[in-house]
Amino acid sequence: MKTDCTLDRLDLRILTELQRRGRVTNVELADAVGLSPSPCLTRVKRLEKAGFIAGYGAIVQIEKLGDVQIVFAKITLADHRPEDFVRFIDAIRDVDEIMECHHATGGYDFLLKFVTRDIGHYHSAIEALLKRDLGIETYVSYVIIESPIVKRHCRLDAIFAAR
Repeated sequence: MKTDCTLDRLDLRILTELQRRGRVTNVELADAVGLSPSPCLTRVKRLEKAGFIAGYGAIVQIEKLGDVQIVFAKITLADHRPEDFVRFIDAIRDVDEIMECHHATGGYDFLLKFVTRDIGHYHSAIEALLKRDLGIETYVSYVIIESPIVKRHCRLDAIFAAR
């Protein structure tokens, strides 16, 4: 998302800190980024208004709730017109089991991340998509055994500091 709002190093530090600790108080945030509370709050409000901060929420350890199966699926559509991509994305947007959808280049069109109870649940979800006639030509499933590294935030200053 492009915006007219120009970010400086303090904005990036605020965003990085909020990724890590979304429930941090304004005083704690200001201290962590080296600002006084009032200018810090002004910056946070500006970042929210500009759309850099999409929301705040809890990171739930879903594994603690019970067994889950994560499956990545590479999806290739039969046709590649813009309206085919839009139709597919609109159709899967509200599928509860699909947590992520990435439009990709290479040998397939979309990479989907499913979170399901088990393989049977995944099979039912993918079969339901196929029955909806969304233009899926092929799909390849990758069952995840474990995820040794899952980062919930990224170092924004390391990515964008060279600008």
